[in-house]
Amino acid sequence: MRVGWLAGGVVWMLAVAVLAQSPLEKEKQKPQEGAQSPAASGSSTGGVFAPVLDAQKRVITAGGFVASGPVVFEDVAGKAGLTVWRHTMGSPEKKYIVETNGSGVGLIDYDNDGWLDIYLVNGSTAGAMTGKQAAPHAALFHNNHDGTFTDVAAKAGVTNDRWGVGVAVGDYDNDGWPDLYVTNFGKNRLYHNNHNGTFTDVAVKAGVVLGNWSTGATWGDYDGDGKLDLFVPGYVHYDMSAQPEPGGSAVSYSFCQFRGEKVMCGPHGLPGEPDHLFHNNGDGTFTDVSVKAGVADKAGYYGLSAVFVDVNNDGKMDLLVANDSTPNYLYLNKGDGTFEDVSYPSGYALNKDGRETASMGIAVGDYQNNGLLDVYHTTFSDDYKPLYRNDGDANFTDVSYEENIAELTVPFLGWGTAFIDYDNDGWKDLFSVNGHVYRNADKFAWGTTWAQRPLLFRNLQGKKFEPVPAVEGSGLAEVMSSRGMAAGDLFNDGRMDAVVNNMDAAPALLRNVAEESNHWIAFKLVGSGKSPRDAIGATVYLTANGMRQREDVYSGGSYASSSDQRPHFGIGGATKVDKVEIHWPDGVKEEVTPVGVDQFFKVVEGQGIVK
Repeated sequence: MRVGWLAGGVVWMLAVAVLAQSPLEKEKQKPQEGAQSPAASGSSTGGVFAPVLDAQKRVITAGGFVASGPVVFEDVAGKAGLTVWRHTMGSPEKKYIVETNGSGVGLIDYDNDGWLDIYLVNGSTAGAMTGKQAAPHAALFHNNHDGTFTDVAAKAGVTNDRWGVGVAVGDYDNDGWPDLYVTNFGKNRLYHNNHNGTFTDVAVKAGVVLGNWSTGATWGDYDGDGKLDLFVPGYVHYDMSAQPEPGGSAVSYSFCQFRGEKVMCGPHGLPGEPDHLFHNNGDGTFTDVSVKAGVADKAGYYGLSAVFVDVNNDGKMDLLVANDSTPNYLYLNKGDGTFEDVSYPSGYALNKDGRETASMGIAVGDYQNNGLLDVYHTTFSDDYKPLYRNDGDANFTDVSYEENIAELTVPFLGWGTAFIDYDNDGWKDLFSVNGHVYRNADKFAWGTTWAQRPLLFRNLQGKKFEPVPAVEGSGLAEVMSSRGMAAGDLFNDGRMDAVVNNMDAAPALLRNVAEESNHWIAFKLVGSGKSPRDAIGATVYLTANGMRQREDVYSGGSYASSSDQRPHFGIGGATKVDKVEIHWPDGVKEEVTPVGVDQFFKVVEGQGIVK
């Protein structure tokens, strides 16, 4: 099977190599002379690049397929019942920035039956905002355990009916039932799980409503009191009554063009929306401590994604914020309720060229299996996507080119992303979904398209990545206008799948059908209360097959989305696990010994593995 896979990859790479002989292709990674400066447009890019075409003269973002080979993903959204729902956001023309960024996905076992359900955030329209049209509904698809899902959003009370952006899953009140925080352009919602299949919006009482443009939120216990706190990045401060357009007074025309063509305006030239950190008071309310904690975004950057995770292995939750067209933030947790901004000295603020990027989504994972969390960012088209290798002590090096994942990504505009071990070989692979924000992208020879195929890079034992060929008819060859993406084991079969929220379209459910015989093991962690009950902030180290892997429990990261929070490990040909160490958020370290593989184990802090 591996030989077949390699043959398919070689054919695909040879096709690209042949194209590289053309004069245009030779210039593809070099900005053209006299090219438009990245700052002279609404989004930061690396410059202007020549188109990359496949053998059929298709733009690589919607082409580059192979006729046959191993299939990794199959889109089963129709079979699963997800295509009865469609995403809606703004007008078809996408004249304004608020219409273009799309919405996220949350994977949540809301009824505690051991199977992941799917929450799909929906957008809205100007007509719905003014009451002239019915509001588009969000969807909550209940997992029926048979490969199908049923939308129960109306019954559950989570239709949102606002201009929806993102979702973060977390059990903020430690009652053992996951809750949903839904970000909007407008007021946000905090849906408290009522334990009976329904939710109640308690955002007003809780004090976490906000009110302009919130994006990819994250839950995490930053102060170690056992209760989840909430960080909400802000994007653009936006006024629907005075929307910016080319030639208008709201923003300079230079921020309303791309490669000399008129496009929607922003984010450059528009005011940024502040970020907010809400401390959990333990009584159902939160207090905004953004300024006191040092994470209020006084610079006014354009926040899109965030994740609480421990990047320097000191047991405290640090904070990563991916900003669009402005420098990224890395806040190190000082352990006294405040954070230190180490964005620039850490190497995380900018890419290797010293440029700010239009960062969209964050993937975190230990791709080298050395115990350190690395970070990958999706960015705008006409720019490579940076992979920040963790060198220890919160020092990061952009190694995207060295690891062989930069060149192919340049024409793509990336959104949702995650490290997933799709073939269960014990090495984390890299998956992302893509789609442009300029509706007229197909009309010009920019080398990019409105709808784009996903990208999957296979990890070659921590040394390099190689692109997985997109076989015609498979999920990797599906051309979509994607935004949010959440990864997880939807079918409890030990394979990592992905749910994709597509602009103005039905979602995709990319089921992992890779023909592999590798083994796996996964865990459902339950904290003691001194640690959050859902164990967000826990780190699991698993030793098997001669490797020591790391998985973290976190909420957020991938653009506006929240993935499976059950640590999943591929263990290759191993039929037993040598050692499992759990570092709980409260500082307790616990070892457990699972008997058997290819199954889920429930671990309760202080009690070990339980039935």
